[in-house]
This record gives sequence, C-alpha cells and structure tokens, in this order.
Amino acid sequence: MPRDLILGTAGHIDHGKTALVRALTGTDCDRLPEEKERGITIDIGFARLPLGGTTLGVVDVPGHERFVRNMLAGATGVDLALLVVAADDGVMPQTREHLDILKFLGVRCGVVALTKADLVGDAARDERVREVRELVRDSFLADAPIVPTSVVAGTGIEELKAALAAAAVGVEREADAGPFRLAIDRAFVVQGHGTVVTGSVASGLARVEDELDWHKGDGTVERVRVRGLSNHGQATDDVHRGQRAGLNLAGVRHDAVRRGQELCAPGYLVPSTVLTVRLFVAAGGRTVKHRLPLRFHAGTAEVMGTVSLLDCDRTEPGQSAVAQLFLDEPVTTVCGQAFVVRDSSAEHTLGGGQVLQPVAHKIRRRQIEVIERVEQLEAADPATRVLAAAWLGGTEGVTPFGLAREAAVLPAAAEALVRELLASGALLELALADGRRVCLHADRVAELEGRALDALAALHAENPLATTHDRQKVLARLGYVGDNPLLDAVVGRLLAAKRLVGDSRRLARADFVPKLSANQRKLKDRIVAAHAAAGFAPPEPAGFANLAGGNAVALKEIFEVAVAEGLLVRVTDDIYLSPEAEAELRRRVSERLASGPGLTVAEVRDLLGTTRKFAVPICEYLDRTGLTRRDGDLRVPATN
Repeated sequence: MPRDLILGTAGHIDHGKTALVRALTGTDCDRLPEEKERGITIDIGFARLPLGGTTLGVVDVPGHERFVRNMLAGATGVDLALLVVAADDGVMPQTREHLDILKFLGVRCGVVALTKADLVGDAARDERVREVRELVRDSFLADAPIVPTSVVAGTGIEELKAALAAAAVGVEREADAGPFRLAIDRAFVVQGHGTVVTGSVASGLARVEDELDWHKGDGTVERVRVRGLSNHGQATDDVHRGQRAGLNLAGVRHDAVRRGQELCAPGYLVPSTVLTVRLFVAAGGRTVKHRLPLRFHAGTAEVMGTVSLLDCDRTEPGQSAVAQLFLDEPVTTVCGQAFVVRDSSAEHTLGGGQVLQPVAHKIRRRQIEVIERVEQLEAADPATRVLAAAWLGGTEGVTPFGLAREAAVLPAAAEALVRELLASGALLELALADGRRVCLHADRVAELEGRALDALAALHAENPLATTHDRQKVLARLGYVGDNPLLDAVVGRLLAAKRLVGDSRRLARADFVPKLSANQRKLKDRIVAAHAAAGFAPPEPAGFANLAGGNAVALKEIFEVAVAEGLLVRVTDDIYLSPEAEAELRRRVSERLASGPGLTVAEVRDLLGTTRKFAVPICEYLDRTGLTRRDGDLRVPATN
C-alpha cells in the first residue's frame, strides 16, 4: 500500500545537505535570492522523493546556528531523519544540536549520510564513521546505516535511496489517524487564486471544500474554507498525514498569515498560554532552574515563556521533571506532542519533551496528588489517560473528540472507552436541565456532592433552628464552579440518594436535626398545643411574640422546626394547622365533594366553621396539594 512520510534533514552548516537533497530529488531547495548569493541555506526548503511504495516529502533545513529556529519549524512532523555529516569536517556543534532536537521531537527512524566522501582517504573516512557511531550511540540512530556519498562524484546516491527506503519501512503509524492538523510554515499568493499556505500534515485528512479552524497565534480562531489543495505543486482532492500540503484558503489575506499559525478540524485545538509538560534536559547541556526564561518551540511556533518546575527546584542535564510553561502568547498543542525549549537568547537548546496538558490551569508546586494525575497522562494504557484527563478537567466534562486533544486517544477509540468507563462507574454522565449531557470523573462528582453537603452543613451551623435553606443560597456557596445547571444536577443526585431533602426552592441535609434550647422547646410545645385547640381558626404566629421573650427572633424558625417534626402543617407563612385538623379538613371536603357538584369558598367556610380569612388560603392550599382544583367559583376534585 502506498505511504507518504516526511523526511527531514539535519546537520551542521556547509555539510552538503541541500546539495545532497538536489542529488536525491533533482530539486534545489534554496529558493531565496539571499541563499543563492551567500551560498547557505537560510530557510526551510521542500522536495519530493519517490521510493517505490513510499513517497517522501523532504524538508531541507538550514545548518547555521543563527537559523536553528527555522530548522525547528521545518522539523515539525518529521517521520524519518537524514543526519548529514561531512567527511572532511566530521561532527560539529550543530550536528550535535540538531541530533538533540530530533530526539526531543520524537523521531524514531533515520539514516546517516557521510557527505564529501571523495575529499578524504579510506582511513580518514573510517575514522569519521567511528566518530559518528560514537555520536549516535545512545540515540534512535544507534543502528542506522552510515552511507558515504559524494554529489560531485555521484557516488553513494542510489545506496542512500535504498537505505532511506528500508528505514521508511520501520516507521510505524496510522497514516490518516486523528483529526486534521497542519502547522503553517509558509504562505504566498497565487495569481487568480489568492492565498496559499503550506505545511506538513501532522494528522488526519482534509478535502477540497472542507471548513477548518484557522488559529492565528493570538488566541483568536476563524473558520475558513479550503478552495483547493496541492501536494508538491500538483492539484489533489485531498491531503493526509505524512504529506506536504498546500491549501488555497478562500477569503484569507496573505498578510494575515504567518509561520506558527495552525489549521485544524473544527473544534480540535484550543489556544492556551499555560501547558503542563514532561521536560527532559539535554545531556551535556545546562541545568534548568525554576522560573527560567526560555523559548518554546512546537509545530512551527516559537514563543517566549517561563518554566515552573513542579516537583523540584532545578533539573540537571540528562534528568527530567514535570513542569508547567507559562507562555507570552497562546499556542495550540495536543497531549503527547513533542516540543523543544531553547534559552532566551536563542544560543543553546536546553531540552524538550512532551506536552501532557495542552490547556492547563496553574498547578501549585509540589501538589503531589495533582502531579501524580498528570503523570498518568504518560501511561501506555489509553483508559488510564482518559481517566486522568477527566479528573484534571474538573467540571468541564470530556468528549470523545476532546479526548483526542487531551488524552491522545483517537475519537473512535475514545467513544468505546468512554462507554466502558461509564459502565464501570469510573465516569458518570449527568443530564442537565439546559439539555446538555456532561461526562465527569466519578471522583469529581463525589467532590461536588461533598462540597454541596459541606455548604449545607455550614448553613445549618450558622442557623441551627432553620430546617431548610434557600436552594440558590446553597448553590451560591459553590459559585466558582460557574455552571448552575451542573450544580442543580448534582443536587438532584443527592436528593435521589436521600442525602438531601427538599424541593426546587429549599434544601436541607437529611441528617440535620434542628437544635432548640430548653426554653425554645417549651415555646414550641405551647405553639403546638394552641394550634391543636384552635382547629380551623389557628392563632397568628406573631401572637406568640410576647410569649417568646428572648426567643422572638427565632419564632419563625421554631414554627419551621414544628413543621419539620410533623407537629404542624404549613398552609401559608402565617397560617398553620395541627396535623389532626389538616386530616379532618381533607376528610370533610372529600366527603362533601363526593356528593355534590363542588364547593364554593363560602361553603368550605361553613363546612369548617371558620371565617373567610382562613377559608380562602385553605382552599388554595387544597389546590396546591392536589386534593382540589378551581373551576370558576367552585372547588372540584382534582381528578375530574
């Protein structure tokens, strides 16, 4: 089956990378006038190299130390590396630096070309081979072939092609997996067509007329349409992972495009200025200290920032740490994406690693539980990564598409994983009143439930006589969650589990018992006795104020305690009946309704032997509780 891969060159300046690419492909990658004039590569160039069943999109990079930033932009998405070492010079500073960069970017396969082999004798060439072997000994190129070449003599070119073809077989990946993504490395105008942007397709597939998100590098996103596509200058209907692609974008001005921007499937990427990462410090390099300023390189972007080491104060060469990067400008990354960091003066490569949280909040240093959860994003098991992403996402919820970004799990696989984790109870799905369904880590739901219970416990402690509290007052204490429909769903779970009692207006903990003093209990008993004796003409609550003395301010709460204990029945806030009177009320009204067309307020008044002052609210109470309903001037059975 045909395959497309990206081949990236690497090596010191003047070691013959561009000449070697020209010999391999017939394409001169030096396209800028300044490059022609100075005889050095300044920016990245591109060529195409067919090798049997594999087509390599070649990215030729500059070797000068001043242009490492351009080399990094070109190295994004590289599947296969061609490390170039000149036989007459041998290993040089940028040979080492470029190799470090390739390692940090996660390249796993490659070939070494020993160029200018015609300029040295056999002994010197053998010495260069030993030198290169020592350089790559602990790298992905440890067992790679070293092919002597000479573009002048024309030797070694076919052998190099064969070595590249063999190395390409060892590249393991799914060609079109994941949502579409491309980091822009170049933009130009084609007369009559408009703006064309180019880049290496990092994942997925795009077709003509697709709509994509255009991330502009300043945190803003614009939806754009693909007017046309090309691969190495040839028009095509689609482009996929491993290809060099040109995208003709409708309605996009050329001067609005710059290197470092990205195109992706709608909704896939999210800009962020805070990333959580696994940072590896280059062996033989410099110590990285907490709060060190640095340059962050990912995709084709380069952004200044500061590192926060979460589990240590300094990381020595050859060591790694969990860290957060606080960047001056937003970047778009995904979980597992490789990156490189250099010092703020752009003179040295400090290290690199993998993004763990592409959209992160500040983590307090040495917060062990959070760091351990972050480290689970490095797990080989996708279910472990999904649960870690769900926990770290807090109350934001997870989606199969979002997990492609947050947990490095393909959307199709994420759907099945989420179903399994829901079935096991590790994830919980909450249906919200606004129509959303939110999938959260079970521990986060338990945490929200605990906070709701704690909020009510605090309100009960502050108001020991109040049997219930206003629902919105309870939710306000959890306001920083910022999602009232979610909080309502959590409260619904607690009500269903009988850990809370209440309704749409008021709530209480199921285990709460109001605390009355001895005098308050005596007052409650007098209130209950007075209502039992009063029948259907109960006393007004305010009438007990003189009896309450110092407890007058708690009078309403004492009535609420009596209601909660089943000693009184609330008709309105100012009218209460004894349970016996309320039961007799229902009996009398039900019997009369069974033998007649209905009851007027006046008939209810006479039936109960009370006054209109009480009869009207009692009729309204019977309507609310479902015994009757109003039909004109009559109360009739609610079931009619």
